[in-house]
Amino acid sequence: MVHTRWLDDEEQHAWRAFLAANKLLMDRLDRQLQNEAGIPHTYYEILVRLSEVPDRALRMSVLATSSMSSRSRLSHAVSRLEEAGWVRRRECTEDRRGAVCELTDAGFEALKAAAPGHVDTVRTYLFDQLTREQVHQLRAISEAVAKGLGGGDTWPLGDNVS
Repeated sequence: MVHTRWLDDEEQHAWRAFLAANKLLMDRLDRQLQNEAGIPHTYYEILVRLSEVPDRALRMSVLATSSMSSRSRLSHAVSRLEEAGWVRRRECTEDRRGAVCELTDAGFEALKAAAPGHVDTVRTYLFDQLTREQVHQLRAISEAVAKGLGGGDTWPLGDNVS
């Protein structure tokens, strides 16, 4: 017989607070980016990831893994970003089996235009609500949960850019 390890009252309150905070914050971030930049948060994250690597380009498989997205979902997002002229796909010169997604100059400019409003929203609704000690705790907790889920070092990309 399987024994269920039920949440105690403190864990239940922490869980529900986490769910509410996460949903409300992600909704606020998505609405801000949609309203001010015309893109969803997931597309913004793709642009950010590309902007922070050499040559502003990543293999599609690495981009999917680092953004914790399926390849089909990423491919759809990249298609939409291509339509806007913000990224372009090209063959991978190393093995020709894969594709590379590259941030265009127009995409970089769109990201630069969207970033101040996004950062202001993150600061207002997350970091301004916390003490410096709570920011350290949030990082430690988030890293521990990501590690437990096998997330590893998905940000920044580090040596995984090739």
